[in-house]
Amino acid sequence: MRFTDRQDAGRRLGEALAPMALESPVVLGIPRGGVIVAAEVARMLGAPLDVALVSKLRHPNQPELAIGAIGEDGGAFLHEETAADVTEDAIFREERDRLEKLRSRARAYRAARAPVDVAGRIVILVDDGVATGSTMAAAARLMRAHGPARLVIALPVAAEGAVESLRGEADEIVCIHTPQGLHAVCHYYESFYETRDDDVVAALAASVAG
Repeated sequence: MRFTDRQDAGRRLGEALAPMALESPVVLGIPRGGVIVAAEVARMLGAPLDVALVSKLRHPNQPELAIGAIGEDGGAFLHEETAADVTEDAIFREERDRLEKLRSRARAYRAARAPVDVAGRIVILVDDGVATGSTMAAAARLMRAHGPARLVIALPVAAEGAVESLRGEADEIVCIHTPQGLHAVCHYYESFYETRDDDVVAALAASVAG
């Protein structure tokens, strides 16, 4: 199965979610590409759209190694195994640096708008696909702290192993296609252009205007 583009993936995902009759949901897209998919889902469900901003926290000596993650509100968690040898001071500096960048992106994406309040709401977390699921898992874990009534992860395509690893992070997972041996999400799209910050801003603005 291949999707024409992210808009097509969002429409198909919206069709898969519609029969669930989710009451007054909030749709959150993971930037950048996930927001384009989420915009179509939100449009089809008549739901508000926002971004789920999350950043991994990097090991000071191995930047490619994640020691945890942080959200734009400052909520964070650490992986005990990978963060065990990192000092509190190093963790503080990394959290401060990542948080500053996240809040800068939030201002750019939303302009003067406040984040959508998800407390007590059904939250649908959307990305354009996942190979490992680490970013989505972090976003879901951080979103739990905001007290949603129900958390649904929605994906056009994901590796089987990633879906299994995410089951403990959400109340439900909706995934259209779970191919074996997924190495790159782009292989399941005919058009998978690089999404820019301007595209995210436009999608959010169009959702508010609509």
